[in-house]
Amino acid sequence: MKATGIVRRIDDLGRVVIPKEIRRTMRIREGDPLEIYTSADGEVIFKKYSAISELSENASQIADITAKLASCPVVVFDRDHVVAVSGTSKKELSERRVSQALEELMESRKSYYQTASSHAKLMPVEGVEKAAVACVPIITAGDVSGAVAFLENGNISNATELQSGLVQAAAQFLSRQIEG
Repeated sequence: MKATGIVRRIDDLGRVVIPKEIRRTMRIREGDPLEIYTSADGEVIFKKYSAISELSENASQIADITAKLASCPVVVFDRDHVVAVSGTSKKELSERRVSQALEELMESRKSYYQTASSHAKLMPVEGVEKAAVACVPIITAGDVSGAVAFLENGNISNATELQSGLVQAAAQFLSRQIEG
């Protein structure tokens, strides 16, 4: 745990303000759910809650199955990080942050499909030069929970009809798992 040097008082309603610098650095947005932990040492710890992370085993299975069917690497994200990877090096992608471009795509609730006429490529993982061929947000009860992305591999650089359908099905399946 890292000390920030920032001290805040609790108000009469039991609220504490998380400073803007910390919210920006940790990508905590208004309305984001935070899970509260306590330790025997008297620490109170706030952690961003991720429903997708709670389903990491299901997310891994979906990634494995769809990677085989789509013949390309698959990555499942929560709103901030990579949760599951299949079809490519897990070491390279695990726990990496989502890129600004993917964050904006999720916020807009739009899907992305790479075509021959696409001008710009979507790089979904921060610091990794692997473009997405298809990417669909996972929407649960009207809120964005994460995204599923299919990545380019050596011989596939545009989304096929099969991949477009599979990426949508994977996102919908994970959405239903969260709701269920």
